[in-house]
Amino acid sequence: MEIVDYRIHHVEPRWLFTELETSTGLVGWGEHVTAGGAETVASAVERLIEGRLLGNDPLPIEDHWHHMYRGGFYRGGPVLMSAIAGIDQALWDLKGKYYDAPVHEILGGKVRDRVRVYRWIGGDDPSSVGEHASERLAEGVTAMKMNATGRVRHLESPAAVAEARARIAEVRDVIGETGDIALDFHGRVSKPMAKRIAAAVDEYDPYFIEEPVLAEHNDALPILADNTSAPIATGERMYSRAAFKPILEAGAVDVVQPDLSHAGGITEVRKIATMAAAYDVALAPHCPLGPVAFAACLNVDAASRNAVIQEQSLDIHYHQDTDLLDYLVDPSVFDIEDGHVTVPDGPGLGVELDPDAFRYQEDRSTDDDTDSSPPPWYHVDGSLAEW
Repeated sequence: MEIVDYRIHHVEPRWLFTELETSTGLVGWGEHVTAGGAETVASAVERLIEGRLLGNDPLPIEDHWHHMYRGGFYRGGPVLMSAIAGIDQALWDLKGKYYDAPVHEILGGKVRDRVRVYRWIGGDDPSSVGEHASERLAEGVTAMKMNATGRVRHLESPAAVAEARARIAEVRDVIGETGDIALDFHGRVSKPMAKRIAAAVDEYDPYFIEEPVLAEHNDALPILADNTSAPIATGERMYSRAAFKPILEAGAVDVVQPDLSHAGGITEVRKIATMAAAYDVALAPHCPLGPVAFAACLNVDAASRNAVIQEQSLDIHYHQDTDLLDYLVDPSVFDIEDGHVTVPDGPGLGVELDPDAFRYQEDRSTDDDTDSSPPPWYHVDGSLAEW
């Protein structure tokens, strides 16, 4: 068996899928995304596939991964690692289909039959969080995540802290003590404000506080850990084992959140998860993305003892006309029951994409923007804010 062809699909709302075709007719799917950089990632995908995979056996994934990663003098970063990530997912999908086994079985087998998921409430400037929380409860969701703040200046007034506190209090009042609320600081908060807000919301028992500071300020995590009893989570903008090593050694992180469409795919995230487990740190992969990425996450979660919860993007505020389930032949594979999604047991990643959905995309106007960049945010003084 060898890889004979590939296709890259730019699809709404902001996803990039890669399809690998083999000489046996088997097809593997992977998903990459870099907001605002889909065309750049697609170019990297083409280079990697044509330089390494075409004409070769897809099964030796570890060897392919190292050739893609180590084949260039300059390594890492969001573009290259996202390109590798989606290709890696497609290779695992092919391997599972070749052996007629789910990916989690090849990874060592399931340690759980279902994975707890959380869904989003609110938006970039969070509002109506109580109403959204009620809707999620009605949908069977027992854990949800929201942005802790809107745009925040480096130092803010007490009113900004009180607003963040009131928001989480509203959600806690709706879901009670049996539901869970994760607070995403989104890297938009400075170290001094993260300290103040984390301390202010502590009494509402956040499930975790996510990305309280930007990854380039991870040296501040030990200080923040002293200001809250809430678990600290981070990792969506970290792309390799090497990036996670310092924060694990510092003992300042409780949950790692590598993204399987950014951090080198199943191969690298599986290693990050194992490394985290050695430090008694949990795994909760980042995934506000599409169906291939979500299926890849569920397979890694199923085989990782330290996986605790999984992000799911259905109805997230980024999506408008197209959503997580729209490209699936059988959307019920991602049904939520009692706050959990059953681990897919089909061959490969366990999901089947609908080719008619792709034809619909290809027939549409090329004016549609699937290369969405974060919107520019500004403070009242005109300076650029972190999104």
